[in-house]
Amino acid sequence: MPKSFISDMDGVVYKGNQLVPGADEFVEKLKRGGHKFLFLTNNSRHTPLDLRRKMKDLGIELEEKHFYTSALATAAFLNMQKPKGSAYVIGDAGLTKALYDVGYSITERNPDYVVVGETLNYNFEQIQKAIFFIERGARFIATNPDLTGPTEHGIMPACGALTAPIERASRRKPYYIGKPNALMMRIALRMLGDHSENTVMIGDRMDTDIVAGLETGLTTCLVLTGVTSPEALKYFPYRPDYIFDSIKDIDPEDLAANAREKTA
Repeated sequence: MPKSFISDMDGVVYKGNQLVPGADEFVEKLKRGGHKFLFLTNNSRHTPLDLRRKMKDLGIELEEKHFYTSALATAAFLNMQKPKGSAYVIGDAGLTKALYDVGYSITERNPDYVVVGETLNYNFEQIQKAIFFIERGARFIATNPDLTGPTEHGIMPACGALTAPIERASRRKPYYIGKPNALMMRIALRMLGDHSENTVMIGDRMDTDIVAGLETGLTTCLVLTGVTSPEALKYFPYRPDYIFDSIKDIDPEDLAANAREKTA
């Protein structure tokens, strides 16, 4: 049976608006080999349509069904917890659309939840309102715990950095929905229709991608084109199954044919 693949995007397939060299070739290998695959991103800013168009601009043709984001997972979780609820949102279109699509209202009047995701528009007034609502009983949710994200210009703050001042001032920790939360990984496996034993996780972050794969029983592949450097590996008490310089060095057929081998 062909292996199924779950892959992160930022730092794996692209950095900002630049394609990681060879990422397009890797996707073609997946298609030719008949592998089921899903791009699973903690970045909540974009919708699957946005991501499909971005990948197309970078030379990779995919369908919307090949993308799942922490924004979608957050909306699904909130809809399970409190259907048709309300939220005060700090985040961009990918997050607000996901919440609207499950019937949530976006409000600044007694919201059930304060929800934080990635955004390029972040200010003191938003922080102040979030703290106000949390102190008055709104539950604190964040799309993912990533502190930083890779771009073509270097590192930029991510969701975990944006929640920090709200957490410190309100003395409430958010519940993070994205990787390494097993909830997001279970959704991904259901979307693929496959089992963890036959699925590979590819990512650039030891603290989210690789942990998520390990704790869900997937074969894990770390690529060094994103956040985690070779020097940083020694600080983690766990190891991925494989380490590659880039996604272009991963051969899906080799992973399908070989038994799991621990990296040295």
